[in-house]
Amino acid sequence: MMKPEIVMKDTIYKKVKKFIEEHHMIETGDLVVVGVSGGADSVCLLHLLHRFSKETSYSLVAVHVNHGVRAEASADAAYTRELCERLGVPFVLYEVDMIGYAAAHKLSSEEAGRQLRYRAFEEVMERQWRAQQELQGQQKQLTGKIAVAHNAEDRAETMLFHLFRGTGMKGLASIKPVRDHIIRPVLCLERAEIEAYLAAQGLEYCLDATNETDAYTRNKIRHHIIAYARQEICVGAVAHMSELADMLSETERYLSAQAGRLYETYVEEVASEEAGFDKQDCAKSFLEEIKCGQQPERLRVQGTELLKQDAVMYQRVLLMCMERLTPHRKDITGQHIADIVKFMAGGGSKELSLPYGIKAYKEYGMLILDRNSGRNDNHTLSGGAASKVYTIEPPTEIIVPGGGIFKFTLLENNAQNSEEWQNIRENRYTKRFDYDKISTVVLRTRQPGDYLTIDSALHTKSVKQYMINEKIPKFERDSIYLLADGSHVLWIPGYRISERCKVEESTKRILQVRLRGGRHGRTN
Repeated sequence: MMKPEIVMKDTIYKKVKKFIEEHHMIETGDLVVVGVSGGADSVCLLHLLHRFSKETSYSLVAVHVNHGVRAEASADAAYTRELCERLGVPFVLYEVDMIGYAAAHKLSSEEAGRQLRYRAFEEVMERQWRAQQELQGQQKQLTGKIAVAHNAEDRAETMLFHLFRGTGMKGLASIKPVRDHIIRPVLCLERAEIEAYLAAQGLEYCLDATNETDAYTRNKIRHHIIAYARQEICVGAVAHMSELADMLSETERYLSAQAGRLYETYVEEVASEEAGFDKQDCAKSFLEEIKCGQQPERLRVQGTELLKQDAVMYQRVLLMCMERLTPHRKDITGQHIADIVKFMAGGGSKELSLPYGIKAYKEYGMLILDRNSGRNDNHTLSGGAASKVYTIEPPTEIIVPGGGIFKFTLLENNAQNSEEWQNIRENRYTKRFDYDKISTVVLRTRQPGDYLTIDSALHTKSVKQYMINEKIPKFERDSIYLLADGSHVLWIPGYRISERCKVEESTKRILQVRLRGGRHGRTN
């Protein structure tokens, strides 16, 4: 008959192995950097990963971070080193000044320690990755993973901590098994299982006295709330909370994907004047845009249409909007989103102040979220600076900061060009004009007295009135670059051209203009 301790060792190992495989945490050839403090959780994690590496060939490196606080820290480092040598796992020691770092960056000691640990893990992973690349050559691409020892109790504590402090579904989903390249192989184990495995393996571990006190909020939750729940309500409380976290995580993933699609439909990103292009030039989807790392200057939200969606979805889209404009997600609360919804639906104030100097404006059912705190008094979106006038002498290409790329070409009106034009005459972002009817072509923003010729009888309408009729928000009108001949506007990109200079059969020279990128153009 198999001994109980052998059964325990195999049962827990198989459970963790299944968990790793279900979440695709580790693949053959990976580089895995495991954080080992010397405590029970990390010692268990190290031993399990070492066993698993014999079945799935991958590189394993252990990192121990000495925070320079506890008197027994040196003994913990020595024990971890000795354990790694015994297992044949490479060991790296980092010594950091957590207290000094916390004071310098105005952080709690917990947050400072967390940042320093992950920085150490990342540095070791990068160094080991480069060393293996040099050893194996450039023929094989290595994947780096950071393994940390969060367990099921940690997940339950985090769920309750977020619940008590105020959170949404994402906070209740708590700690994920995999986040980017960070993996948590023992998240499926409760502390009792970890201690049982260590006992069965005859493995010692270090004790951190601070974990036994109520000095930290999480310790209070663990010692009192979770302990009470197990004893008085349900012995499987932690397991049930972990199951709920999995369900919430999947639900959150699905809803986030749906909100991303709505974001693409109802939200338009406008780049800063320095960037020169909007998201159309960077990526084709919301998630791809996030990877580009470009933060927009402002967002144009089809507010009236967005509010027709279910509340849970439009609130998520607005949260995505704020995340795109702000540096810290944690500073955006549910109340801020509620304020935006009320602002969009109400008929009162024309302006709303939000965190980080963001201002919200609305007009014609459009919501503008602008992070440019230096806007001028008339609320134009041209960055507050005097607009530049570009004199056009084709062929040429003009890059307008924030406005896109205008390409000007001079063509002869022949049969070949005529046939080509028939194929693209409905293109909103490629236009052709009778060049001989134009005196001087300039690219500029609107000016007093500008007008359009609106029909074949050469009746005119002021650009100002046309923009009002088209419901272009007044605080956006001064940012649109127009093609003009004196006060006669030839083209308002994204809208219409003048009738007076349209190409006819008698036209000899054609001015072709193509616009790509920017707020008012697309690649078409």
